[in-house]
Amino acid sequence: MSEGKSAMNTKLLSAALLAAYAAGCTNLERSRDIGDARVSGKLAGQRPEYLIVQLTAFRAHERMDPAGFAYMWGVSRKLTDQQIRELADYYAQEALVPEPVVTGPLPALGQSIFEKGIGAAQVPPCQTCHGVQGQGTGGNAPQLAGQYANYIVKQLEVFQRTDLRPEGAAMKQVCRALTPEDMLAVASYLQGLPPQR
Repeated sequence: MSEGKSAMNTKLLSAALLAAYAAGCTNLERSRDIGDARVSGKLAGQRPEYLIVQLTAFRAHERMDPAGFAYMWGVSRKLTDQQIRELADYYAQEALVPEPVVTGPLPALGQSIFEKGIGAAQVPPCQTCHGVQGQGTGGNAPQLAGQYANYIVKQLEVFQRTDLRPEGAAMKQVCRALTPEDMLAVASYLQGLPPQR
């Protein structure tokens, strides 16, 4: 395939994946309101290793969460390994548009959970796996800095309440003792962290 055609295919697949990803996020339960034109996609700036792992899991039908199978299985089923790498690189290079910083007591509590965990509940610090700046550290530890607070809450709820993300078994253990306030606190803190490049 020519380089120009490959680039065009990557752009088309990018648009389709972003639309499919966003379509699974239509309210707080599904992450965010895509009917609001001010809400942009949130794949931009994510670590390419993480995107590769997730796209590969969608293609293999290993992600069982509702948005995963309803929107991403079909879109990703015919992606080649090269296309997955190109999509991951494309989104990793896109600038992440930061959301407003949340103010009040929640971000302070969230920072404490992120940096120190919750000892009494045996919840380890988030930074252990996600890095001291929320930058992510590998295929299963995405960048959290700058992510939408409600998206983070939704993901924490999925990990806590279900077994629909098999690759997230460690996160299920981490989330089991988190209260809704804990989740919102850490998510509020992370939304205000500047994204890492």
